[in-house]
Amino acid sequence: MTSIENTAAKGLTEAGLAHYSEAFGAQRANTVAAAAATNNGVLKAATDYRGVRALPQNFSIELEQGSITAQKHSGRCWMFSGLNVLRYEMIHRWNLKDFEFSESFLFFYDKLEKSNYFLEGVLATLDESIESRRFEWVMEDVASDGGFWDMFSGLVRKYGLVPKDASPESKNSSDSGAFTQYLQTLLRKDALELRTQAEAGKTVDELRALKAQQLEAVYRLLAISLGEPPKTFDFVMHDKDGKLLEDHGITPKQFYDKYVGAEGAGVDLDDFVSLIDSPTAATPYGKRYRLARSGNMADQDDSIFANVGMDVIKAAIVAQLKDGHPVWFACDCTKYELRDEGIFDPATVRVADLFDTDLSFDKGRSLEYRDAEGNHAMTLMGVNLDATGAPDRWKIENSWGKDVGKDGYFVASDSWFNQFVLEAIVQKKYLDEATLKVLATAPVTLDPWTNLCLKSD
Repeated sequence: MTSIENTAAKGLTEAGLAHYSEAFGAQRANTVAAAAATNNGVLKAATDYRGVRALPQNFSIELEQGSITAQKHSGRCWMFSGLNVLRYEMIHRWNLKDFEFSESFLFFYDKLEKSNYFLEGVLATLDESIESRRFEWVMEDVASDGGFWDMFSGLVRKYGLVPKDASPESKNSSDSGAFTQYLQTLLRKDALELRTQAEAGKTVDELRALKAQQLEAVYRLLAISLGEPPKTFDFVMHDKDGKLLEDHGITPKQFYDKYVGAEGAGVDLDDFVSLIDSPTAATPYGKRYRLARSGNMADQDDSIFANVGMDVIKAAIVAQLKDGHPVWFACDCTKYELRDEGIFDPATVRVADLFDTDLSFDKGRSLEYRDAEGNHAMTLMGVNLDATGAPDRWKIENSWGKDVGKDGYFVASDSWFNQFVLEAIVQKKYLDEATLKVLATAPVTLDPWTNLCLKSD
């Protein structure tokens, strides 16, 4: 066999390639693994039936939701998950068989707000060179689909909600790539114009007047792509017992207040807080963090998170589920995932065994080295507690349609949950005193490129 010493060179060499090939061929297990993976794909080849059997989709605590929603070809998971939390409360408060809010309605205003937020970011970096990291970051995230819980709750507070039939999905809300691409081109051209006018001596007030003109074209692009959102609508629905719920000419904010908010389903968005598990050197536990440029509205604060660790997060989640309320959460969904079976679990998707390689990664280090990232938000609808009262698997409502997973639902092992869940949104009443004290502290502002929680595109 070729000596490994002969491969110690800066570039790939014939000796090195020969060594790697000989080492691969010397193990019969490698050829068996290659046959399985090349014919079935890595995930199927790595699937262990014992792991599937160990994760039955039944749970000691389980909430009943309406029909499964589908974000399709868009990055609106954070919005779908937020609306899934609210529609659960709507369905159960008003005794409905099923219900879905309009995602397209919020999507329109999110894109419009993000466009304004982007242009304000351009104005805030007029003194920066185009090579500066802050300016590059502004240019990088231009009205994308992704978002945080705080962005979702801010939209609901400002614009309200409407039922899906009042603002149905369109081709462009379901498949957002094309129109978003042209929106981003328009906005980057607007950025160039703002900077050019600033160099010519225009004042900030004059530049904001120009921005207002630019937003008129943005609104036109969005209205053509998504349709204008309704200003009023009629709401007519029967509950399970045949009782009629009816409002004519109601506004989206009135609808939210009457049917969802504190006076309706009892939802107080101010009572929800973000808890994260970010065990990195830059983000010690027991502190709150504001992530710069993590908003979608220029007149609202950026997203704020309390870093409290997984034990605190899971205790709060279990308490909230026990009390009959679902939980929004963000995670890295790309790791150890079986879409058809609806499973998240490293003991089932045994890719390390398939490759005969150690793939374990400390959670904090995986964030620092950009191996893990928040790329998807979903809704926790249940948990199974073992004989000691500790969670061993979790029921997840996804927004990928009913044909993905088991009728749209996934099950996650607790080991996967510990490693890949990064954030959960819980109500304050389910938190311990120590966590409430953390929430009372002033947040530390982090650079926008800090790898934290979620910004799915």
